[in-house]
Amino acid sequence: MRYLVSVIDNGSGTGTAEEGVAIDAFNDMLEANGHWVLAGGITSPSNATLIDNRGGAGIISKEPLHNTTEYVSGFWVIEASSDEEALVLATEGSKACNRRVEVRPFIR
Repeated sequence: MRYLVSVIDNGSGTGTAEEGVAIDAFNDMLEANGHWVLAGGITSPSNATLIDNRGGAGIISKEPLHNTTEYVSGFWVIEASSDEEALVLATEGSKACNRRVEVRPFIR
């Protein structure tokens, strides 16, 4: 099963050099053990564009979906055999990046 592990932060690009090393090691472990699917960091919500084309509305707004002090600053998509394994991996990811993370399974 696949899981989205979202990294929660109050800034983007705030990682230290040491955190970068730990994240690289975590990524290497994910790859070596067949858990790696995709990962990336994303810019702050100030760079977001919100699009609503329901019913052909054509609304494009230079604003984030939510105005909040914490937001998703990066993510991993991982492969795990169970919810329990995904939580173990996400716990290791939280330690590596020194941030809170949220784990959500993909719809099967």
